[in-house]
Amino acid sequence: MEDIIEMGTISSRGQISIPSDIRKEMNLKEGTKILFLLSDDSLLVKKVNAESFGEITRPLKEAAKKAGFKESEVTGIIQRHRSKK
Repeated sequence: MEDIIEMGTISSRGQISIPSDIRKEMNLKEGTKILFLLSDDSLLVKKVNAESFGEITRPLKEAAKKAGFKESEVTGIIQRHRSKK
């Protein structure tokens, strides 16, 4: 794959538009899952396919099960955590 360098801008709502050349090269379409990884001052954005999404979420699901969380409780837990920030 040829290197593509593009500049983007963050909107007032924190949204970023992925440049069309990059969307085409990565076959990014509406609903495509992406992963954000922040390390120091670098942000990595990675396309997540169905198999890798399962690999990413498996340890989280196992930990939630071990802790006794129910899937129906997850949204409330996330909202409480976000409101503390």
